[in-house]
Amino acid sequence: MINRRLAGRLALYGSAIAITQSAGAQLYKDPTAPLAARVSDLVGRMTLEEKAAQMQNTAPAIPRLGIPAYDYWNEALHGVARAGEATVFPQAIGMAATWDADLMREEGRVVATEGRAKYNKAQAERNYERYFGLTFWSPNINIFRDPRWGRGQETLGEDPYLSGTLGTEFIKGVQGDNPKYFEAIATPKHFAVHSGPEPLRHGFNVDPSPRDLTETYLPQFRRAIVEGQAYSLMCAYNAVDGKAACANGTLLGDILRRDWGFQGFITSDCGAIDDITTGHHNTKTNPEGAALSVRMGTDTGCDFKDEMLDLPKAVRQGYLKEADMDTAVKRLFTARMRLGMFDPVDMVPFSRIGIDQNHSSAHKAVSLRAARESIVLLKNEQMLPLARGTKIAVVGPTATSLIGLEGNYNGTPTEPILPLDGVEAAFGKSNVSYAQGAPFTEQLAVPVPRTAFPGGLQASFYNGADFTGPVVARRTDKQIDFNWALVDPAPGVSQKAFSVRWTGKIAVPAPGDYALQLETRGNCERGAGTGSYTIRVAGSPDLKVNSKCGGREQAPQPLMVHFTDTMPRDFTLEFTHASGGAGDITLSWKAPLTALRDEAVRNAQDADVVVAFVGLNAWLEGEEMPLKVPGFDGGDRTSIALPQAQLALLDAVAATGKPLIVVMQSGSAIALGADDAKARAILQAWYPGEQGGQAIGEVLRGSVNPSGRLPVTFYKSTGDLPPFVDYSMKNRTYRYFDGQPEYAFGHGLSYTTFAYSTPTIAAGRVVAGKEQTVSVRVRNTGKVAGEEVAQLYLSTPGIKDAPLRSLKGYQRVRLNPGQTKTVTFRLAPRDMAFADAKGVMRIVPTTYNLWVGGGQPGTGAAGSMGTFAMDGTLALPR
Repeated sequence: MINRRLAGRLALYGSAIAITQSAGAQLYKDPTAPLAARVSDLVGRMTLEEKAAQMQNTAPAIPRLGIPAYDYWNEALHGVARAGEATVFPQAIGMAATWDADLMREEGRVVATEGRAKYNKAQAERNYERYFGLTFWSPNINIFRDPRWGRGQETLGEDPYLSGTLGTEFIKGVQGDNPKYFEAIATPKHFAVHSGPEPLRHGFNVDPSPRDLTETYLPQFRRAIVEGQAYSLMCAYNAVDGKAACANGTLLGDILRRDWGFQGFITSDCGAIDDITTGHHNTKTNPEGAALSVRMGTDTGCDFKDEMLDLPKAVRQGYLKEADMDTAVKRLFTARMRLGMFDPVDMVPFSRIGIDQNHSSAHKAVSLRAARESIVLLKNEQMLPLARGTKIAVVGPTATSLIGLEGNYNGTPTEPILPLDGVEAAFGKSNVSYAQGAPFTEQLAVPVPRTAFPGGLQASFYNGADFTGPVVARRTDKQIDFNWALVDPAPGVSQKAFSVRWTGKIAVPAPGDYALQLETRGNCERGAGTGSYTIRVAGSPDLKVNSKCGGREQAPQPLMVHFTDTMPRDFTLEFTHASGGAGDITLSWKAPLTALRDEAVRNAQDADVVVAFVGLNAWLEGEEMPLKVPGFDGGDRTSIALPQAQLALLDAVAATGKPLIVVMQSGSAIALGADDAKARAILQAWYPGEQGGQAIGEVLRGSVNPSGRLPVTFYKSTGDLPPFVDYSMKNRTYRYFDGQPEYAFGHGLSYTTFAYSTPTIAAGRVVAGKEQTVSVRVRNTGKVAGEEVAQLYLSTPGIKDAPLRSLKGYQRVRLNPGQTKTVTFRLAPRDMAFADAKGVMRIVPTTYNLWVGGGQPGTGAAGSMGTFAMDGTLALPR
């Protein structure tokens, strides 16, 4: 649908839009013609205004040319996102913790298949909306340089080699290997030097040193383009060296297109074109800013203000040539043609993928494998695994939190397995008790736990938003915490308009004042949350709310209830939804902290062991948001410590003397401080996706041997970090940090042990420009099967200002007890090069110290050392 601004311009220039093309053959419709000729023919038939409209993410149809509408904006950070039911993988940082390149490619294949399934169905339904296209704005391969960055959860960690190799395999999986057609297109982002702070991103400038730029901030993008052949790329909000990233000729022209040979199209981050003028002040007006972005290489804008529609004005005012627009539009339509959008469907093999392949059992199995591999055993004092008959007290807010599984930029999981359910399945429900124990943070409400609803809640669903007609579906819900984004809330219930009534009893852990509220988060543009709700608790006035739009913009209204005792009271919640997708529906409360904590202590006293599920969620850390509470600011964290309410919970249950196991769920590093010593075992489970609860239960039970490794450094405290706004890599990440971390990058324990032979190094001396080969034998010296992640690190003490050590290879290897396998690494010349002060990657005569082991040297990980020398000097191309 053409927006109002464009419609006005089309009317103004109606004579120009009249059919002026010759009646000659429409070469662009001929699937046998050369691609470049087809694209040139099509673009040559467009008017100036039509070209500008095609350079927005929401590109309108051009009926006279047979061009359908298309929206370039789609997401697939860890599964196809925001388009309803889909396979939800662990959040990207959790996928990085697998250190499994083959798995990353498999995830990309799932994204491509499910993306095509959704696209094909949408096309048949004439649905051209956002999130149903084939151009996915993933992966995020920015360096997670500081654990305070809220969007770090979206990345593949702090190391350019790990991020680059994992991201490249994901890209290959998404785009496929068909010689003519892309199955989908991947878009590595955000180019470049981008990692917060979120509140400053629209005007923030970074002046990285040439060494840091070349050695840390660009290598993973280079690999994604040169090796992964990504056909799209997103430029960042921030400026680099004073020039907005989306109008930065050095980044987009010199490095990306000239040096790396990028042939695809560049999209801006959303609103970044406007930022050129209003945030970075590189230009005085938007026509100048939009023109500058196109001249520097940006082809399409994610436009909140229709910035690219000013391009015809820019041409007329002399800021831009129409030929520059032609270049951009040709890149865009080259992509669309390579996706098969202008060819008969029977020629495009992916057109036969049906919606039955979305969220298939095979795809769910891949998600479960990913969840299992992502879990990192940080600490184990002969505590795990637990025996089957162990009486377990589960406490903590993440144990029954749906958002604690999902992370951000996610699809809709229709059968999510929460951690508590996974523990009950692994150990038997009769052996497991639960108490919430604490909110995520004292200032914010937390989902009302299932323990508050003895016997559960009876849910009755109606079609239509007025509770009329027959009950379409009935069921019993343990709690009210759902993601209904673009899915039917129950079989036979329409997602577009429905009403639901929950009835039952509510009981609190102790007398006191409780604030109940319904949180409805969704996409306001789609009408998510439109409707109303009523909360009734016996003995208190009703709370009735008419909601125009659910979302972070609208603070939920609370129902204040004073409970004089813990006897169950009658409870009813009525919710109506009138249009669009319902999004997240969560009944939350602010409960007295002591009441929650004392309940957890009572729970612990009757158990053999306490398993505390603590951490963060994507409503605390994430992309630019208005939240500002202690420890959090605008999506970022101001402290890497666990929030105080949860620390107090850990202290209280530890004081019972019962053995304490901590399971942390977060998208970033958490420093436990003194509470680390109180735990007998610690697992890092990230935001583990739809199958996360099952995987956690299996690891605690020992039916799955943990094999994840940290893709980031876990520092001891916020005080160990340089200022957040400082982009220098000095004292950042394992490559430059000279302190002692709480847990090191690459760290991860197993229920078995491994040993390494002395490395076999092919050449004791290597000539600059030649490869090196290293082999090592890895043996399982324990009593159970396990997967080791063999990691190769290089250090060059003779090179000034070089990293302390750098990851240059890794492989997963599965070994039965007593089994030995040989692992071989090949070091390319670039793996042995380091940046000089001018940012040139150079190989110079020096001695390399080499380590192969299950973690970094000096961290207690098994491994062995070797050395080799380099002869000659070689400067590598950028």
